[in-house]
Amino acid sequence: MQDIVNSFKSAALSIGETFTPVLKESKFRETGVLTPEEYVAAGDHLVHHCPTWKWSTASDPSKIRPFLPADKQFLITKNVPCHKRCKQMEYDEKLEKIINDDEGEYATGEESGWVDTHHYEKEKETAAVVTELQTSPAPAPPTAPESDDDSDGEALDLDDLIESGALDSDENDDDPNRFVNERAATLNTSSGDAAGAEVEKIRTYDLHICYDKYYQVPRLFLMGYDENRRPLTVEQTYEDFSADHSNKTITVETHPSMDLQMPTVHPCKHAEMMKRLINQYAESGKELGVHEYLFLFLKFVQAVIPTIEYDFTRAIKL
Repeated sequence: MQDIVNSFKSAALSIGETFTPVLKESKFRETGVLTPEEYVAAGDHLVHHCPTWKWSTASDPSKIRPFLPADKQFLITKNVPCHKRCKQMEYDEKLEKIINDDEGEYATGEESGWVDTHHYEKEKETAAVVTELQTSPAPAPPTAPESDDDSDGEALDLDDLIESGALDSDENDDDPNRFVNERAATLNTSSGDAAGAEVEKIRTYDLHICYDKYYQVPRLFLMGYDENRRPLTVEQTYEDFSADHSNKTITVETHPSMDLQMPTVHPCKHAEMMKRLINQYAESGKELGVHEYLFLFLKFVQAVIPTIEYDFTRAIKL
């Protein structure tokens, strides 16, 4: 049923884009939208400062969108790590920041703002590191390392090895462990098993930033993979979306430049939220250039996918 709904939404959006004229006049400060030229300029700026992001072409000539350069149809970054699921992140209401209207009031209406669920997490982590450094005792003076050799065991004797014929035995030539002390081998095996048990299964994501002609804003699409590079199911992908947004702003729709159905952050509220963020940035005494638009956009989207560690090195602080 959900697939039918998503297909209907994609078809409706495609029809809407067909009849929507290409935005020519810059309105990003007034309404939070971008022209295709501004989108390309912002993309060039992102690629320049964050080399993990690249421009990509359409998968097929029929998918080329004429209002964008053929070699700059969308932005992509690949193999972005995702170390844990959103439900594994400890919830703390003190880390939240509600991005709201121009007056900055903390309204409670569902449509009144955007909840950044982990806005202050990095500040909290930094403070914890500083506290730990300040309170940690001075390190003890170095001592001689303890020997791993078995003091009770008998050392290997070269003469005995020669007399036993071990050095001349063809059947042992392919055995790399034939001269390894048994106790050392046992210790290495045990530690290797312990390390293997602690190996973290890391998911990865390919992130695509497309231009949505209908809503006139950037739009994020995601393709997730498990530790064996197998594509994630839609249900698995939802595990990496913030619970506050996964059932409200995430849909599965057709990628505009590829013949694929992918999860996407629906852009119906993007322009409104970007305008609010631009206003907040201006209130701090700074002016946002249109070329910096995608850095602010990626900061805004991080509230939806807080565990996906994509690169926006020149992050903008609100």
